[in-house]
Amino acid sequence: MASENHFSAIKGAKVLMVGAGGIGCELLKTLALSGFQDIHIIDMDTIEVSNLNRQFLFRQSHVGQSKAKVARDAVLKFRPHISITPYHANVKGPDFDVDFFKQFNVVLNGLDNLDARRHVNRLCLAAEVPLVESGTTGFLGQVTVHIKGKTECYECQPKPAPKTYPVCTITSTPSKFVHCIVWAKDLLFAKLFGDKNQENDLNVRSGDAASSSDHVEDVFERKNDEDIEQYGRRIYDHVFGYNIGIALSNEETWKNRNRPKPIYYRDIFDNEPTQQNGNVDRNCATNDPSSVSAMASVGMKNPQDVWSLKENSRIFLEALKLFFMKREKEIGNLTFDKDDQLAVEFVTAAANIRASSFGIALHNLFEAKGIAGNIVHAVATTNAIIAGLIVIEAIKTPLSLEINTNRAKLRDIIEKVVKSKLGMSSPSIMHGTEILYETGDDLDEDLLASYAAKADKVLSELNCPVVGGTMLTVNDLYQELRCNINIKHREEFDEEKEPDGIVLSGWTQAPSSVENNGTKSVDNAGSTSEGSTMEAEKNDEIEIVPGKKRKLSEVSEDVIPSNAEETKGKEKLEVLNGDDDDDLVMLDDGDSGADKKIRYQ
Repeated sequence: MASENHFSAIKGAKVLMVGAGGIGCELLKTLALSGFQDIHIIDMDTIEVSNLNRQFLFRQSHVGQSKAKVARDAVLKFRPHISITPYHANVKGPDFDVDFFKQFNVVLNGLDNLDARRHVNRLCLAAEVPLVESGTTGFLGQVTVHIKGKTECYECQPKPAPKTYPVCTITSTPSKFVHCIVWAKDLLFAKLFGDKNQENDLNVRSGDAASSSDHVEDVFERKNDEDIEQYGRRIYDHVFGYNIGIALSNEETWKNRNRPKPIYYRDIFDNEPTQQNGNVDRNCATNDPSSVSAMASVGMKNPQDVWSLKENSRIFLEALKLFFMKREKEIGNLTFDKDDQLAVEFVTAAANIRASSFGIALHNLFEAKGIAGNIVHAVATTNAIIAGLIVIEAIKTPLSLEINTNRAKLRDIIEKVVKSKLGMSSPSIMHGTEILYETGDDLDEDLLASYAAKADKVLSELNCPVVGGTMLTVNDLYQELRCNINIKHREEFDEEKEPDGIVLSGWTQAPSSVENNGTKSVDNAGSTSEGSTMEAEKNDEIEIVPGKKRKLSEVSEDVIPSNAEETKGKEKLEVLNGDDDDDLVMLDDGDSGADKKIRYQ
């Protein structure tokens, strides 16, 4: 990474990031600080309060705004001269097709779901663009590179299926808190607030429920004249009392298990007035349904407190009431969402009441939310480490060369790409283990003739054909530079914009001279190429390799014209090495076209 050639490759790369969350924030920062100058970001999400503890580019004032756009603005504050293009959209949208992906040198994934990962993987395969995949789970993380034809793709290895539990365990014999969460989320919440026509196993019991089937079918329907608090108490008594009582009727089930205890409303509140359960008016200050909270209604604040059975019962009844009073239009279409505060409160309370009945330890809302959302809470340092590894892999991904492999010759790659664009002086080119081209003083004449013959062959007609998808390895031992070039076959080129019939992506050509303290130095003293010429500076100071620096005024006036117009900063100077130790400087007078030579002792 330390060489100028590597930095040129980084600056010239066009990178697509998918995801601007925990990994994405760290990744965008690291890309910007590593020298990448053309970055595109896709993320459909908006910023949530729960993001702020680890997604450090976001602040409280950004809640509700696009992650991609806010991340861009944050990074541009400390890297204002780079280009960052945000897309607040779904990566599966029609705008992000194969042609869109083809414009990038590498795609970096920071996603959190399998479906989107598979979609991006397939687009990268179709576009023949390298994909760097990543993910974290707590203190664990991984980074993998997927290149078509060279590595397995993301879907080549089966992914573990989400953990599932037997229905009978969930409905009748829970032994872990996660069983209670699944019951509260997938059965009770769905039964009360989801699609009424959807089959639900909430009422599957080990006992004979046939005699009470009518009761079961009707209990979840709210009667027209029924008060919401009466309805809440009836649901509470049914799911935590009656259902468990029915389950206890099967003695065989409990021979080797701890028997659960039915819980009824009257046992918890002991005839307390119903209005003490909560104050709905505390939620009236906002019209945002997602901000409605049962905890706020009953005056509870800390999500890391473990609620008592009575407090869980209050939250359960209050959440049920708020759904019907504040979000009645959504009932029938709701599905559990870990970012829905009221839904999380309801599920936490219901799971804890059921856990209490079965003698299972209670959990706080923060823990319950993690279990319900299948969340392993993110660790910021893990994200930072993984982001760093992603960037390292991105830097290692190959350059991309578009060329017509049926017309172009190997010599075109040698002269127009390897020597001209990459600046290699003594390159070798390999296709796998086959050496296609090599230079060096120690090579015999027959081998040099063989490489010269190969250079004049069409790429696809070589003994080891170079076609679309071929990966070439180019190496220059003298410069200690090595890079991979991914060949992409292309039939047609724009004669005006692409006259060479080649397009090299992921590389910015380094300047031929480097400014240093107001002077320009010659890079290669023995070269007569354009890269070794330089223009005289206004201070008339030149540098003569190998390190002598003299003023033009010191050179004999008999040789250098005194006319200012003839010597004005348009003369080109070239240092030539003769047979002796003298340095010879050529002055190319642009006006007269005559070459004047000055020999320094």
